[in-house]
Amino acid sequence: MGSRGMTHGKGPGRPKHQPLRTCLGCGQKKPKRELVRVVRTPSGAIEVDPTGRKAGRGAYVCPGESCLRTAVRGRRLERALEVAVPEEVLDLLAKAVSDGTGRVAEPSRPVETPRASRVSPPGTRSGRDPLKG
Repeated sequence: MGSRGMTHGKGPGRPKHQPLRTCLGCGQKKPKRELVRVVRTPSGAIEVDPTGRKAGRGAYVCPGESCLRTAVRGRRLERALEVAVPEEVLDLLAKAVSDGTGRVAEPSRPVETPRASRVSPPGTRSGRDPLKG
């Protein structure tokens, strides 16, 4: 049993892996670096993440006003983050997509979200599993 001609490791002809993410507005899969990331941090703050590396639950939107508008109107952003998104964050996100780059000029300051405004998962009222007693 010899080698079957497969090379192990990263060769010079192999393209670098590009992680794909789905836009909440248009539903298209695009490379992660082309999208704007909004993150709910473990502390509950909602931020625009220009680096794409902050810890927390993330959601992605194309850097275009129509995708952002669709994601906000359809409450897709709130469902993805599982929390209501404050107007301050939506304004900052609108500025990030209006210039077409999807990047925030200055680092966004975290916006704390009250625990009572969490969005329940679809199909449940209290956020708990109805099948479990």
